[in-house]
Amino acid sequence: MARVLTPRAEDFPRWYQDVIAKAELADNGPVRGTMVIRPTGYALWERMQAEMDARIKATGAQNAYFPLFIPESYLRREAEHVEGFSPELAVVTHGGGKQLDEPVVVRPTSETVIGEFMAKWVQSYRDLPLLLNQWANVVRWELRPRVFLRTSEFLWQEGHTAHATEEDARAYARRILHEAYEDFMVNVLAIPVVVGRKTARERFAGATNTYTLEAMTGDGKALQMGTSHELGQNFARAFEIDFLGASGQRELAWTTSWGVSTRMVGGLIMCHGDDNGLRVPPALAPIQAQVMVVKDDANGEVTSAARKLADALRDAGVRVGVDERVETPFGRRAVDAELKGYPIRLEMGPRDLAAGNVVLVRRVNGSKTPVPLDNVVALVHQALEEDQKALYEQALQFRQSHTAEVATVDEAAEAAATGWARIPWSAVGVEGEAALNARGVTVRCLVREDGTVPDSEDEPGLIAYAARSY
Repeated sequence: MARVLTPRAEDFPRWYQDVIAKAELADNGPVRGTMVIRPTGYALWERMQAEMDARIKATGAQNAYFPLFIPESYLRREAEHVEGFSPELAVVTHGGGKQLDEPVVVRPTSETVIGEFMAKWVQSYRDLPLLLNQWANVVRWELRPRVFLRTSEFLWQEGHTAHATEEDARAYARRILHEAYEDFMVNVLAIPVVVGRKTARERFAGATNTYTLEAMTGDGKALQMGTSHELGQNFARAFEIDFLGASGQRELAWTTSWGVSTRMVGGLIMCHGDDNGLRVPPALAPIQAQVMVVKDDANGEVTSAARKLADALRDAGVRVGVDERVETPFGRRAVDAELKGYPIRLEMGPRDLAAGNVVLVRRVNGSKTPVPLDNVVALVHQALEEDQKALYEQALQFRQSHTAEVATVDEAAEAAATGWARIPWSAVGVEGEAALNARGVTVRCLVREDGTVPDSEDEPGLIAYAARSY
């Protein structure tokens, strides 16, 4: 049988595209840089949304929705914002067959339009903090598109908040960073992330501080999985988000923004996938266990038993799929299940049923074990828990084995050819960072020696992570 996927070691980018196509995750859209997310891929995004949405709401934020179109004048009011996004903007100049009085921009992000309404809604310190989030699509005209990782249109959540003090804004930006983003990525996606502070060169346009979560992909590169920004009073000043303070004086608000996107689907593929396709962490998987009828007997007893097993698993809280398409060769169906990364397959044929067994196949380690039908539910729960931990540990071990401790900028650039480099920030600095950039390497983030997030890039003893990135 011909191989289904290009081996990762042979051509990692080609392997990535193969997985997306063969696992039926997405297709390229009709406009360059756009994508069509297929049901299998969208089911992953829906699970990500649900898990993340619950965490965001637990921090006190509420969901809202803002317009897709933003007056061009809004972006002009924040000079740094325009400078950061103008090459990527999609601008509408005609509507209804007529030229518009003012061009409108298809949102690349919503700081400006949300800032306009925050100014309207915030009158007093009693109205703060104002904690908003929206799930939406955004458009950034991407010159080098790659499905899920960089597309001209993508799906995301973007949070925007206004606070009475800088301290409160900073605390909330970090709360989202750790309690929502890091917790989700570690405990649901099973992806170990380095959480740190962006350098001034890498900060979001208009931000005073940017925090990031960086994951290592299977080819040793870095992928920015999410960011949280302190915006200081830049947007508050541009959009007059002020309030009557407790002292009776007018004060400017302090704002934040933060977001994660469908890029996380790409991260999932690149961090956990293997030469057989996806490996989906059980905590995320839309289908945790796929019950598969190998073939049936004349009376349909195998199909009936498979449905009963699926019901028992659902009653026990397992997300279940049933494949009883016996007219399709079983080998083809098994390969399809491997490609889509179902954590567990439960294979059942007439002989298995006669013996009172089902074959439990685990995607993470590839084991195939006959187990008694009356003990399947407990064994499935055990396997799901073990495999969630195993995926995280494998990814962590891979990152550790592909991260080099170096002392010079030249050594960091060399290490970035195969993985990440950890280098004292004092050995890099602004000039060293520019030299790395010239060689296709970026400083992904800065951390303290104990791994915590620094308050400033001027703190002594900071460590820089340098890598090539997507």
